[in-house]
Amino acid sequence: MSIDDILGHVRTFPGSLVLSPEPGGDHPEIAWGDHFIYYAPDRRVPLRIQPYATIVTKNYPADDESRLDADDRWRINVHVTRERFALLVGQQAAAVDFAGVDLAATDTVLPHPVYARTGLVAVVNPGERTGELVVDLLREAHDRAMARANRA
Repeated sequence: MSIDDILGHVRTFPGSLVLSPEPGGDHPEIAWGDHFIYYAPDRRVPLRIQPYATIVTKNYPADDESRLDADDRWRINVHVTRERFALLVGQQAAAVDFAGVDLAATDTVLPHPVYARTGLVAVVNPGERTGELVVDLLREAHDRAMARANRA
C-alpha cells in the first residue's frame, strides 16, 4: 500500500480534506511532504480541531523511534477509540507501556510513539497485513469526525 493509495481512499469519504504542505507554501518546512486528514465539508482546515489522521514522511523532534529518515519509510497515524486502541495494541492508551515494542516495525499496528495516550495508533509502511485495516480505521475515524461536526 502506498501513500497515494491511502490518500485515494480518504478522498472518497464525504467531506474529507487532505492538507499536503509543499515547499514555498504557508506551512512550516517540517510539514512539507506530509499529509493531514480532516473532516471539512466546507474545504477549509478546521481551526480548533486536530486531524483525525496524518501521514508523516520524516522524523519530527522527539519522534524518531519509527526511523522515518531512512529511504522509503513513512508512517500513518490514526485516531481510534479507547476500545479499538486496546484491541489493536493490547493495552490501554492511557497507560501504554512501550517496553518491548519495536516502534520501527513495518506493517504492524503500534501505539503512536508520542501520542499513544491520546488514542493514536501508527503503522509504518502499511502492507499486506495492515493495508485493509488501515483503510477501515480511517473510515471509522472519518465517520466519528463527521458525527462530531454534525452534533456541533
